[in-house]
Amino acid sequence: QVQLVESGGGLVQAGGSLRLSCAASGSIFGINAMGWYRQAPGKQRELVATITSGGSTDYVDSVKGRITISRDNAKNTVYLQMNALKAEDTAVYYCRCTRRGYNYWGQGTQVTVSS
Repeated sequence: QVQLVESGGGLVQAGGSLRLSCAASGSIFGINAMGWYRQAPGKQRELVATITSGGSTDYVDSVKGRITISRDNAKNTVYLQMNALKAEDTAVYYCRCTRRGYNYWGQGTQVTVSS
């Protein structure tokens, strides 16, 4: 089992920045891809960004140029640096990792962007 704990969410004004962190613990050996997803009220959960163990990244088009995913393998932590935040970025952000064919999710952290 892998446990994921997110932190760093909060309330920020439009144009501001936040940095989310997700720390993995438990059976962490063999974790491959890690990523961030978000779910806004009344909408489906969507992919924001992913990063492989080798550092390859992928982003949804709506966040490219504003949001950066990074990973510290020594700390088993993945980060999401969010800049130039918009009201439409408001959502619960979830961390996910994949290990040996299984997906694990964190409990989510709320990000609210006021316009």
